[in-house]
Amino acid sequence: MTKPITWQKSSFSGHGEADNCVELAVIDSKVWLRESDTPAAAIRTTPAQLGTFIRTAKTGALDHLGSSCYGAS
Repeated sequence: MTKPITWQKSSFSGHGEADNCVELAVIDSKVWLRESDTPAAAIRTTPAQLGTFIRTAKTGALDHLGSSCYGAS
């Protein structure tokens, strides 16, 4: 029998049904991420790769990648 996956969301996210956010789960030492409004689509990474991504995003180095996606200039 497989163990159910426990997804966690950020404490910065709201707690209602309509609050969309990124959720994380750890399965066999891998980190899985999914968007709460599309839970069937998930990606897998390692803790080290996720750490690198978060540190890079915090520096603003990826800001240019999302600017046209959301209509920002």
